Amino acid sequence: MVVRQHRSGGGARAVCALVVVGVMVAAAGCAVDGGSGAAAEDRSGPGAVEAVRRAATVLAGPGAEAGSAEVSTSMETAAGGTRVTIRGKGTYDFRTQSGRLRVVLPQDATGEDEHRPITELLAPGALYMMNRGAGVPADKWVRIDTTALADGNLVTGGVTDPMAAAELLRGVRSVTYVGEADLAGVTVRHYRGTTDIARAARRSSASARGALTAAAQGFGTVAVPFDAYLDAQGRLRKVRHRFSFANEGPAREVVSTTLLYGFGVAVSVPLPDPRDIYTGEIEPGRRE
Repeated sequence: MVVRQHRSGGGARAVCALVVVGVMVAAAGCAVDGGSGAAAEDRSGPGAVEAVRRAATVLAGPGAEAGSAEVSTSMETAAGGTRVTIRGKGTYDFRTQSGRLRVVLPQDATGEDEHRPITELLAPGALYMMNRGAGVPADKWVRIDTTALADGNLVTGGVTDPMAAAELLRGVRSVTYVGEADLAGVTVRHYRGTTDIARAARRSSASARGALTAAAQGFGTVAVPFDAYLDAQGRLRKVRHRFSFANEGPAREVVSTTLLYGFGVAVSVPLPDPRDIYTGEIEPGRRE
């Protein structure tokens, strides 16, 4: 599957920028589960589709072990035989759709021996970054309107917003139940399928709709393959999306993985004071 970008310099250019200079602004079958045939049937077909579609609802639901989680992310880009991985770690509140992550660039992503991790604050419709580089003072934040990004911040920030990753599953087209798996000592159900960004945008929560709508309009093809892992409570434990961009050169693939654990963790995400937000010009191709 190839996702074609029809906005000039949109998501494809964002991927290039992400690899070269850090984080730049651009733009059914069934499987045997070891149980009875009835159990296998319940976990595939319409039942599997509904379980995956409900992932975002369950994460934001009531209860001490829902609503928030610790997060680990990785985003791997591949172009011309070169693979680069950007990693993030932090906490996220699914009810307020806000989080704080520390994003680490690979050693060779900017051509420098060392570069500081980027702090990212995620909020509905906005992404804040510190240590952004590209001429931005070290003590200032950059604010990005995610509804104005061609990819809705699915890849631009080097981290897929955890709620957006879950909301994207609301657009499921087809699902196959692969079977049970062990994930860090937790038994999970592995589902594999394809989701539709435009359909997800229509079915998403109001606060996530703007960014996903932007992504649906920014990609020429809205189908995205995924692997999702749900625990016995229906909570999303891990999700991997595969985005492909076609530009003038060879196709570029971005594999975004989000891992959730430590449910119920306390999350505090105070947003920057307007006086601390940089409003000057960002210099392309430069990092501090």
